Amino acid sequence: MTRAPENLIESTIQAWGAVRERGPLVQCLTNAVVTGFTANVLLALGAAPAMVDIPDEAGAFARIASGVLVNLGTPGSEQREAMREAVAAARDAGTPWVLDPVAIGVLPVRTALAAELAAAGPAVVRGNASEIIALDGSGAGGRGVDATDGVEDAVAAARRIAQATGAIVAVSGAVDVVTDGAREVRLGNGDALLTRVTGGGCALGAVMAAFAGVDEDRLAAVIAAVTVYNVAAEVAAERSAGPGGFAVAFLDALAGLDADMVRSRAVIA
Repeated sequence: MTRAPENLIESTIQAWGAVRERGPLVQCLTNAVVTGFTANVLLALGAAPAMVDIPDEAGAFARIASGVLVNLGTPGSEQREAMREAVAAARDAGTPWVLDPVAIGVLPVRTALAAELAAAGPAVVRGNASEIIALDGSGAGGRGVDATDGVEDAVAAARRIAQATGAIVAVSGAVDVVTDGAREVRLGNGDALLTRVTGGGCALGAVMAAFAGVDEDRLAAVIAAVTVYNVAAEVAAERSAGPGGFAVAFLDALAGLDADMVRSRAVIA
């Protein structure tokens, strides 16, 4: 049975406190466009980023990391090999890892890789609605990294992916949906300025890896990650005139967030 919203808010605050207290080490095999922003987001959150994404190192590092992000934004041949190595090592070591199937559907290399990695048992899959539908095989993807489908249109696909892989699946949008294949939770925080900053979605995958590294309740961990991230986005948007200021204010908001802000703002249903 899904926890009551007020209990999910309290578990969110506890998980967020654990991230700050324990400083989980997050290995990011991510796209070249977002590495700096992703690292800064993790640091502001209280986690420790490590962009270890070359063969012969990626697997060894995945064994000692608290969590691993595998983001398919710019999957060159060397990075693809490192991703496979990291995923195999993470599975062997029991390290939770997050799959972000960026821009899959029409593009053949990343689409095939996403299907291969999804079959390897991620702890979490995160994507926009079109990416989730494409990963399910029931659609052709969106317009590059942008979704052309609504979040609710992707719920059935997300549920099937969760059931097939054992992962928690998070569909990002105006209202995020998180499912374990049997239950869905809807999260209503966030701000549209996140979509106008490069890495706004990709960094969330790294945050999910951080939370999964400190909370064995994967559903609660993903709900916590999305809620904290999106509450910080709301705070930042109130202090910003546009995307440039927002990017800086977002890091400040993540670093300065407190339990009362989360408790008063969180929208979980």
